[in-house]
Order: sequence, then C-alpha cells, then structure tokens
Amino acid sequence: MASDAGRKQFWKRNASRVPGSIQHVYGAQHPPFDPLLHGTLKPGAKPPTTPVKLKKISTFQEFESNTSDAWDVGDDDDELLAMAAESLNTDVVMETANRVIQNHSKLQEQHKLQEEQVEKEQPQQLSELPSAACGDSRLVKSVSESNTSSSADGADEVISVPRSQSLPQASILVGGVSDHSSSGIPMLSEREASRLDKFKQILAGPNTNLEELRKLSWSGIPKAVRPITWKLLSGYLPANIDRREGTLQRKRKEYFAFVEQYYDSRNEETHQDTYRQIHIDIPRMSPEALILQPKATEIFERILFIWAIRHPASGYVQGINDLVTPFFVVFTCEYTEEEVENFDVSSLPAEVLQNIEADSFWCMSKLLDGIQDNYTFAQPGIQKKVKMLEELVSRIDEQVHRHLEQHEVKYLQFAFRWMNNLLMREVPLRCTIRLWDTYQSEPEGFSHFHLYVCAAFLVRWKKEILEEKDFQELLIFLQNLPTVHWGDEDISVLLAEAYRLKFAFADAPNHYKR
Repeated sequence: MASDAGRKQFWKRNASRVPGSIQHVYGAQHPPFDPLLHGTLKPGAKPPTTPVKLKKISTFQEFESNTSDAWDVGDDDDELLAMAAESLNTDVVMETANRVIQNHSKLQEQHKLQEEQVEKEQPQQLSELPSAACGDSRLVKSVSESNTSSSADGADEVISVPRSQSLPQASILVGGVSDHSSSGIPMLSEREASRLDKFKQILAGPNTNLEELRKLSWSGIPKAVRPITWKLLSGYLPANIDRREGTLQRKRKEYFAFVEQYYDSRNEETHQDTYRQIHIDIPRMSPEALILQPKATEIFERILFIWAIRHPASGYVQGINDLVTPFFVVFTCEYTEEEVENFDVSSLPAEVLQNIEADSFWCMSKLLDGIQDNYTFAQPGIQKKVKMLEELVSRIDEQVHRHLEQHEVKYLQFAFRWMNNLLMREVPLRCTIRLWDTYQSEPEGFSHFHLYVCAAFLVRWKKEILEEKDFQELLIFLQNLPTVHWGDEDISVLLAEAYRLKFAFADAPNHYKR
C-alpha cells in the first residue's frame, strides 16, 4: 500500500506533465472563480509558481483545484438488443448481450489463428515472386494485405471485422468503412448497404418515426445519414419533413443574431476571463490537425462563448469545449467525402461553414440541457455520478472495487474526467462518434446510460488493474488507458456490456445502495 508521502511525491512529480487543472469560468452574470472568495488563497498571498506538496484532500473544491486534466455487431443481434428495451425482459437482454460478447471473443480467436496462418504462408509466397519484384516493398505489402483480407472474408458476421492496423488513423476518424474503391469512394458491404437502406426508408417518409429511428440507430448510424439522424434524435429538427427547412433557417438566423449581439463583448472586462479560458482550451482539443486550423478555431470560440453568455448559471467550464467536436465533425462530413482530420475547412463556402457552426451550437446546447448540473458551481452532477459509479462497481465487480480501495485510489481521481468529458479523452474520436450514435438513441443516454458505460469501461480493464500493485502506476494506467487502436467493434462490445448491466439492475431501483 502506497504511503501518503509516496502519493504526495507522485502528484508533485506529475504536476507538470499535463495541462492545468479544471477551473470554472462564469458567463455574463458571474465573476470568474476567485480563490480569495473561496478560501483557497489567503489575502495578499501570491499564487505559487512551482508545484507544491499537496495536503490530504478533504473537500471537492480542494480536489478540483488540485486535479490535473491530462489532456464495427450483426443486424439480428443489434435489433434484438434494441427491441429488448421495450419489455425490459432481463433474461432476453442478458442472453442477447452475452451472445454479442461471446461472438466477439470467438472472432478475436479466429483472427489470431488467421494471422498465424498468414505469417506461415507469407514467406513461401514471397519466395515464389520474381526476383525483380522481391525488392519492391509495395508488391510485398499488397501480397500481405491480400492474404489478410481473404482470411477475413470468412469471419463471423456478428461483429464487423476489425480494421487493419496498417490503415492510417484518419481513414477511420468518423467510423467510415475501411474498404474503398479505386476512385476513393467508400464501398459498402452487403450488411452495411442493407442498414443504409433501412435508414433511408425511415427518413424518406413525410413524418419520421423517431422510435423506429432510435431502435435502428442504437447499433450505429451509417456515415451517409448520420448528420440528419443526429439532428432528428437530438430534437433539433422536427419529425415532419415539411417543417425542417423552415426550422433550419430560423435557428441558424437566431444563432447569428446571438453572435452579432454578444460576440463583440468578448474583450470587455466582464467577459474577458471567459473568452481567455476558451482561447486557451481549444488548442488542447482533438483532433489537433483540425483544431489548429484558424477557421475552425474561430468557429469553436464563437460557439463556446455564445453558449457561456447564454447560460450564466453555469458559464464556461473546461470539458464543455470537447463536446462541440463530434457535432462539428459529423456535420462537416455532410459536405465533403474527405476525412475531416485531413480536410481544410476553410475551403468550404462561407454559407456552408455558417450552417455547420449554427447546427453544432444548437445540437451541443440540446445535449448540455440534459446534463447541465454537471457544469454548475462545484459540478454537483459529476460528483453524484462518480459516487453512483463507485457504488455500482462495488456491486458489479467487488474484486476491482476492493483493489482500488486497497491502494487508496479514489474514483474522483480518474472518473471525474470520464463524466466531465463523456469519455472523449479516453477513446479516439471515431469511437466517441459511434458511442454518441447509441447515446442519442437511448433515453437519457448522456446522463443515465453513460454511467453504465463507464462501469463497463472500468471493468473492461480488470486484468490490467489487478496486475498493478502500486498507487502511482495504477492511477497512471487509469488516466492513460490503451484505446488508441479501438474501433467500432470495441465500442459495440462495450455498449452490449453496459446494456446488460443496465437491465440486470432494471428491477432493483435501490441497486446503488448496499
């Protein structure tokens, strides 16, 4: 068990490795967070310029000021999983979710055997190549890729085949398919084409059946129809197709009226702290190639500043900035076939950029309306959710809970960010977008269902957690989980497990209590 001295030394040593701690910056009717007013700094004393030893944390405000911010499932099973929600039949839910997870495990074993077979056959095939071709690395690569793709053709269809690790990161930024034709246009598998047709049929009607759309969206939304589906599921657009264009024009005009009214005040003394913090936080966001584009930065600053001014009860809080990105990326994909990470957004017409900006603002606002207590003073919503997570994990996996307890790792030290950023800092952006497909199709997805996803996410790392016997290493692992290569299949399994956990406790309203 780590000593207090060891923990203090750990925090001191790691204080300079990550960006600054989460701080509140309030909107038009609130002053910025003042250490003098809240008793964290004595009058006349200067803020420390170097890391200092931390005393034992006893209040949330002390924790907040000291915590550093280290900044593909088959149709049948998917639909069963979504339909089971209507009857709350625990047996059906458990069986269906377990089937998804078991199939994923079988698929992983198949891939391992296939990779071993490829490794054995590849040297023989390479030796049969003409000698002149042996030095051509491109030909060698094509042989390797053809072996990998052919071996994957026979894989179980229940969970989509994991993408090749040799693919560039950008090719799967927003959960697009990995197969492309020679013209660069994505090629859909038979299953993907079938799902896309189902979405188009629902969306083509004069009044979209939102319940059917939610059921279909639970297991992922095709990239081609994701923008319109997100706008419908978030409540931004009406189900009646004849009212949509008028709604878009009205809401976009309303947003830019806010910009004209408020944005020039960003440099006034009352609001400059809010704007300055937004300006500092945006370069820390992901993906870096997008955020560092001046035009994108300008758009994000406007969205966040206008939201803060319009919501003075909470104002701007670090973490809200991340919640704009998925909407901006998805809505940009409506106007380009390129992956957004490699795309210069300034090449889009000004009117298109304005549409993306306004749509992103309103959809982010809809999301935040459901979790606003996460961002009011002292962030009580997050404190409550972290406590609920701790109690839920103690029921789900007592061994993991006891291990964290034994090594004095507090859930606030890693799960605060999970709640504050909706796991956006823990998984790649493509996974966040896939996750949000389900969140927007679930009742209270971003608030209630997210809790079960976090519980499933923590228990997912049980083996690695139990192997760590040191406070410092355990906390470092939990703050830097190895998810960089995750794809849609990993998120599908995580969601299936979260769904199973949720309905395993559906008939026990007091399941959080011991």
